[in-house]
Amino acid sequence: QVQLVESGGGLVQAGGSLRLSCAASGRTFSSYAMGWFRQAPGKEREFVAAISRRGGNTNYADSVKGRFTISRDNAKNTVYLQMNSLKPGDGAVYYCAATSGVVLTTIPGRYDYWGQGTQVTVSS
Repeated sequence: QVQLVESGGGLVQAGGSLRLSCAASGRTFSSYAMGWFRQAPGKEREFVAAISRRGGNTNYADSVKGRFTISRDNAKNTVYLQMNSLKPGDGAVYYCAATSGVVLTTIPGRYDYWGQGTQVTVSS
C-alpha cells in the first residue's frame, strides 16, 4: 500500500508559477514510477507528466511541455511538479499517482495509487 498526499496548490495569476509536491509513504517509493494528472470540472482526468523510478526518464503532455517540470527526490519520498507560465486552462484539481509498471503510461487506469488532489486556480 502507498499513501500519497499532494500539497502546494492555490490561486495564482496567469503567467505565474506554482510548485506542487506529493509525499509518499508506505512501500518503497523508488519502486514506483510517478505521474501527475489533472481534472477540471466537467472534464475527464488527463495526463500531465510522469517520471521513471529513478528519475532518468520523463514524459509530458503536449499542452505542458516547456512549461512544467516533473522531478522526484527518492530520499525524501517526494515527487514535484514545477509549473511555470500558468494559463487559465491549467486550472484543475491536480493528482499524483503511482504505478508499478515500467512504462511511463499516460493512462489513469494503469496507476495503482492516487492522492486526494490539490486545487490549482489560475486567474486571467
